[in-house]
Amino acid sequence: MDKKSFVKYLRTLGIEVHTTTKARGHHGFFCNNRIDISKNLPEHKILPTMIHEFAHYIHYKLEPDMPKTGGTFEVLFKSDNPIIPAELFKVTNFVDENSLCIRLVEHRERVHDKIVEYDRIIKKYYPKFLRSKKFKEFDKYIKHSDAKYLLKYDRVKVMGGFFGLTPKIYTINTIEQCFPDMPEAFASYIRMKSCIKKQARITARINRLNKYYRRPTELFARFVEGLYMDREWVEAIAPFTCEKFFNLLDEGYYGNLEDIIPKY
Repeated sequence: MDKKSFVKYLRTLGIEVHTTTKARGHHGFFCNNRIDISKNLPEHKILPTMIHEFAHYIHYKLEPDMPKTGGTFEVLFKSDNPIIPAELFKVTNFVDENSLCIRLVEHRERVHDKIVEYDRIIKKYYPKFLRSKKFKEFDKYIKHSDAKYLLKYDRVKVMGGFFGLTPKIYTINTIEQCFPDMPEAFASYIRMKSCIKKQARITARINRLNKYYRRPTELFARFVEGLYMDREWVEAIAPFTCEKFFNLLDEGYYGNLEDIIPKY
């Protein structure tokens, strides 16, 4: 089935299809019997994305509150066997490599290495230093220095007071130039605190992505997309789920999905 014939098919089901929008910033988007496909998608991704969104439509028919709840495996597969989400996530990793968060994980590891490096520099001067404890020597030093602003921001402009003095710009990368008298341990501590915040932001983003990718409705849609892309491989990495799925498909449980995914 090509793109044009699939669009025609979707419209026979009463589904609005739009291929000239930005799809709310996604590759595709399903809502209220409407499927939007991003106009910025490369040609080879358009049909798989349509099938992904059609899977959401099928799920919506089974579980109308799916857009709010994210759906349930009990409805999708008539089973709550933990094998199903585990296998489905393998399929998701195959279909969408972004679900692996490889770049984010690597970035977090690099930031962690920097934290360890700064910790080592601090301990060279303060052997008893612990990240979990107050750094009293630093707190005493920073109290009367503009460097305290760098504990909150990596780059900051400090105004020159009431006399129209030129504002000063401080950055995390120019601590030594901005504060030539600052001890190395204290400069490292400021940079370490910045890295700790960055690490937390990266972890939060990974957690948000994992939460999104592991929603039953997303796992199901990528499962259907995967069957279209490479059915043999999906059956190899998700044998239990495939058996449950095709048994239900054979019973007509997934409605019009059987027009897209052939039965066994």
